[in-house]
Amino acid sequence: MAATLPGSLLLLALLALRGRAQGFGQTRFICTSVPVDVDMCTSPAQSGGAAEDLKTTVLQLRETVLQQKETIMNQKETIRELTAKLGRCESQSVLDALPSEPRPGGRKQPGFSKNTMGDLSRAPAAETLSQLGQTLQSLKTRLENLEFSRMNSSSQTNNLKDILQNKIDDLEKQVLSRVNSLEEGKYNPKNESEERGKIESTLTSLHQRISDLEKGQKDNRPPDRFQLTFPLRTNYMYAKVKKTLPEMYAFSVCMWMKSSASPGMGTPFSYAVPGQANELVLIEWGNNPMEILINDKVAKLPFTINDGKWHHICITWTTRDGVWEAYQDGTQAGSGENLAPYHPIKPQGVLVLGQEQDTLGGGFDATQAFVGELAHFNVWDRKLSPGEVYSLATCSSKALAGNVIAWAEANIDIYGGATKWTFEACRQLN
Repeated sequence: MAATLPGSLLLLALLALRGRAQGFGQTRFICTSVPVDVDMCTSPAQSGGAAEDLKTTVLQLRETVLQQKETIMNQKETIRELTAKLGRCESQSVLDALPSEPRPGGRKQPGFSKNTMGDLSRAPAAETLSQLGQTLQSLKTRLENLEFSRMNSSSQTNNLKDILQNKIDDLEKQVLSRVNSLEEGKYNPKNESEERGKIESTLTSLHQRISDLEKGQKDNRPPDRFQLTFPLRTNYMYAKVKKTLPEMYAFSVCMWMKSSASPGMGTPFSYAVPGQANELVLIEWGNNPMEILINDKVAKLPFTINDGKWHHICITWTTRDGVWEAYQDGTQAGSGENLAPYHPIKPQGVLVLGQEQDTLGGGFDATQAFVGELAHFNVWDRKLSPGEVYSLATCSSKALAGNVIAWAEANIDIYGGATKWTFEACRQLN
C-alpha cells in the first residue's frame, strides 16, 4: 500500500493540473527568458518596474497607431478630392479624332507594339483653349494668304471667303464663351462632349474648305514652294515621306522651321527601321535642348530657334569618327564627334515628319509631337560644304535639292489634319 501511494498522488496532481489548464480557456502562455543568475522566486518583484515601462510603451504605440490611422483617413479624403478635380479637368480636354491608349512621355525602346493612331488628348482646359486659339489664328492667316495671292478673284470666291470668315468669328465667340464659363465655374460636364464635338466638326470643315481654295493655287507655284503646318500637339497629325533612305555612311539633313511651342517644339522628323525606332531622329522634348539621335546615340545641338520666326537648320554627319556639324541660318553653330561612329544609317525604314516613332511607322506620343511649320526638308548622302549650306539658308538660286530626299509635294503624304500651303520664308528674304 505504501508503495502505491506515490503513484496515486502523481495521478491526482496530473488531474489537478488538467483542471487548471482547462480553466484558462483561450489564455496564451508567454515564455520569457531569465538570466541564469536571477532567482526565479524574487525576479517578479524585481522586474515590476520593467513591466510598468513595457506597459507604458505599449500604450504609446497604440496611441501612435491611432494617430497614423487618422492621418491615413485624411489623406484618403484628400486623394478623393484631387481625383474628382482631375476628372473635371480631363472632361474639358479636346478628344483626338482617332482614339488609342495614352502613353507616358519619353523615348521607348523599339519593339513596343500598340495602336498608334491617336491618343485621347488630356491637356488641361487652359492649354486646350490656347491650342484652339492658335488653330483659329492659323486659319485666319491662311485666308489672308489666299486673299493676298489672288489677283483676279471672282465674286463667288469672295462670298466663300466671307462665309468662312464668319464661321471663324463664330468659333472665336464659342471659345471666348468657354473661357468665361471656366472662369466663373459655370460649366456643365454633361454638355462638354457635345460642345467639343461641334467645335471640332467646324474646324475640320474649315480646314477642308480652305484646303480646297488652296488647291487652286498649286498649278501656279513650283512643286517645292509649300510648307507643312502642325497647329496642335497631337499624336495623329503627321506627314510621311513616300521614299525611304538608302544605306548611308554620311548625310546632310536641312530644313526650314518655325515654332514657338513650349516646352519643346517636339520632333521635326524621325526615321525608324526594323529593330531600331531611333535610327535617325531630331527632337526637342520638354525643357531639354534639341538633340540628334543616331542608332539611339545622342548629341545635343546648340540651336536657338523657338521664337516663332523662320530659321534654316542643317545637320551633317559622317560615320568616320561620328563627326557632326550643326548650322543655323547659314552659320555653323556647333560640332562634335563620336556620335554613333562607324554605324551606317540602315535602309528600308519609315521617314515621318512631325512625330517621333516608338515603333516602325507609329507609336506616336502627343507630348513629342512637332508644333509649328516646316518646309524644304532635304536629305543628301554626303556632307554639304559650308558654302552649300549658306546657299540653302539664303534661298540662293544655286541651292541644291537633296539627292536622297528632295522637297516636293508629290513626295509627301499628310495625315490627321496637317496642312500644306505656300511657303513664304524665301519670299520674305528676297
